[in-house]
Amino acid sequence: MTTTDRPKPTGLIRLVNAFGNTWKGYVGAFREEAAFRQELALCVVLFPLGLWLGQNGLERALLVGPIFIVLIVELLNSGIEATVDRIGLERNPLSGLAKDLGSAAVFTSFALLAVIWALVLFDH
Repeated sequence: MTTTDRPKPTGLIRLVNAFGNTWKGYVGAFREEAAFRQELALCVVLFPLGLWLGQNGLERALLVGPIFIVLIVELLNSGIEATVDRIGLERNPLSGLAKDLGSAAVFTSFALLAVIWALVLFDH
């Protein structure tokens, strides 16, 4: 029997299970990842600020959207790091590269946030 042969929940049960897994992911990220906690704190500050500083719906969306992108990329980076660590803690060039690429993705998402905020706010 392969994993694709096993019965999968559908409908409401699937949604409840998916939400439970999502919640466990958020709790795990908050508990285990200092970077996620720091970025969440930044989100708590920047989200209302973006809503206040944006002069219309489009500007508000442009200011708050990248905040969520940073959180999303951090969650994916944390998943990469957890997977690499699960495989083995010994130093390996490919493991290091995987973690470095995840870190670069987080940095790039922050750069996107900074550029969008600068473009929207300096246009006023």
